[in-house]
Amino acid sequence: MTDFAAIAAQLEGQAIELPSWAFGNSGTRFKVFATPGTPRSVEEKIADAATVHRFTGLAPTVALHIPWDKVDDYPALRRFAEEHGVRLGTINSNTFQDDDYKFGALTHVDPTIRRKAIDHHLECIEIMDATGSRDLKIWLADGSNYPGQADLRGRQDRLAESLAAIYERISDDQRLVLEYKFFEPAFYHTDVPDWGTSYAQVAALGDRAMVCLDTGHHAPGTNIEFIVMQLLRLGKLGSFDFNSRFYADDDLIVGAADPFQLFRILFEVIRGGGYGPANPDGHSEVAFMLDQCHNVEDKIPGQIRSVLNVQEMTARALLVDRAALAAAQDAGDVLGAHQVLMDAFYTDVRADLAGWREERGLPGDPMRAYAESGYQAEIEASRVGGNQLSWT
Repeated sequence: MTDFAAIAAQLEGQAIELPSWAFGNSGTRFKVFATPGTPRSVEEKIADAATVHRFTGLAPTVALHIPWDKVDDYPALRRFAEEHGVRLGTINSNTFQDDDYKFGALTHVDPTIRRKAIDHHLECIEIMDATGSRDLKIWLADGSNYPGQADLRGRQDRLAESLAAIYERISDDQRLVLEYKFFEPAFYHTDVPDWGTSYAQVAALGDRAMVCLDTGHHAPGTNIEFIVMQLLRLGKLGSFDFNSRFYADDDLIVGAADPFQLFRILFEVIRGGGYGPANPDGHSEVAFMLDQCHNVEDKIPGQIRSVLNVQEMTARALLVDRAALAAAQDAGDVLGAHQVLMDAFYTDVRADLAGWREERGLPGDPMRAYAESGYQAEIEASRVGGNQLSWT
């Protein structure tokens, strides 16, 4: 077992992007809950995200969602973020809230509606140009509810054509990242339901098209770390949307449901060469982002807890004695190999991480430091009428 001092340097520069929508009111299909201190603008969302970074040192970028975060002056928004100590990150498109997209967006049979969806993505790329963002992330609600409702192959052909039109506009230093989801809101079939479909589509586009893996977007029992391995092996894992799930796409705090799964995923990221400190522009090759929907918990502490959980499981994964693991695997020592993983997983690194943070001028206990900072009371008193909902 390697001691913490040997892996401390590898924690430097870890970057976990925060989603702007995580700070707005959210809920379920039944109810959206209002929360005191809700941001009234994208600037206030960015200020809250910057607060998470100030207490953790782990969240230097903020993902935007269009049209939820549309503004008139994106260079000014970029400056605002930088003045608060963060940068603008991934730009997320939205083709699931317009009535025209009831039966699909990039896959719709009507070329006029497909063109509208494509143009929305081209607008997102223009925003990327203004904000300095690298990634355009696409998640599609496209699909069908009943057998025979749609031509499954025709939809894949139209999707390929639409993505090609979008990809053609991506610059040399930008990427298109295609997310997949097993089901919902389409229940019979989803046009991009799994990593294989996403991979097939992006592989046809080119080197700057990648797959986004949302940890809550799989059938129960799916071996997600195997998917991580395969996409890294193929050079197509572009980013993560980290969250936790018990039943479906629950979007809960990272690691809340299955910390061991998070550990296993991060071990495969590290083993596959997908983990490394951020570049000077704030980007790692495989981008880590949270995608959470804080239904009942406070927004900012929820984000703090999640980024700390990711950091903790990264540290444990870095502690795996890979030489001992490889030796046990080669020798066919089943229990010995398993024990190497379990030794690292059960190592309590919380005190070491607290010391690591304090050495860098960060609070050893960010959750407590935030609770004692007065920021929550301040925004609850000052933000009257906040209604930045995530999907309304």
